[in-house]
Amino acid sequence: MKSGEKELVGDMSFELPGAGAPEDLLCRYGASKLMCRGPRRKLDRPYVAFLGGTETYGKFVKQPFVALVERDVGQMCVNLGSVNSGLDAYIQDPDIMRIARDARLSVIQVMGAQNLSNRFYRVHPRRNDRFLAASSLLRAIYRDIDFTEFHFNKHMLGALKAMSPDRFSIVQEELQEAWLGRMRLLLSALKRKPLLLWLHHGAEPDAVLGADPLLVSQDMLNKLRPDLEGVIKVPVKRVAEPAELDRMRFGLMQVPAASSVIGPSTHCTIADQISGTIRGIL
Repeated sequence: MKSGEKELVGDMSFELPGAGAPEDLLCRYGASKLMCRGPRRKLDRPYVAFLGGTETYGKFVKQPFVALVERDVGQMCVNLGSVNSGLDAYIQDPDIMRIARDARLSVIQVMGAQNLSNRFYRVHPRRNDRFLAASSLLRAIYRDIDFTEFHFNKHMLGALKAMSPDRFSIVQEELQEAWLGRMRLLLSALKRKPLLLWLHHGAEPDAVLGADPLLVSQDMLNKLRPDLEGVIKVPVKRVAEPAELDRMRFGLMQVPAASSVIGPSTHCTIADQISGTIRGIL
């Protein structure tokens, strides 16, 4: 199979994400179009469901924290993490939401507020980091911006803030209100209060929009507290040591991308904290 080709086998797919990269197992559940971390699990016994973006999926990592938690607590853990997905991808997917609803417990990664469709712009329904179109309202606020230049939400929002922090405050307020609304909608669909996993990145010196998860504050999380089993906050950082890269899976052309994600050591730290919390609940 040539680099970049995809072979479909039933509802499983094997995808080569870059030249020389090892195969990364992906899977779908039911009629869902969301590509989750494989292998696909049989949901015929009690399980903990994990929802989240690239970190939960464990891009470039052989054993993401979800797999490590399963090993530590002896409870099947279903990794529904999907690269570059946000709240919209989950809320709009009935099959994935059914799996989360039927779980003994769900662990939901805090995903950024930038990757939501809202009054100002639309995002891709599954790859929520992709910018599709600005609304007439946003174009009226930013008449001096050519929105056809943008393909990703983060790039677009950074340009808006750099152009006019005052005008951007209106956009930020809309995104934060949309995030709270979507989170409440997601939480209301679950049978049991979930754990919220806040992977808090330190802000880069040139980070116009602040630290990941973008535009989500402690105050916003506090407003959700009554509907949560708890919040696990873990400070994380991107791969810093060359030795970490040696333990990861990526092709020669993917070194910059692999260096931008959290590495195996951080996944171990996250798993330790989640496992300790889950033991006290289940």
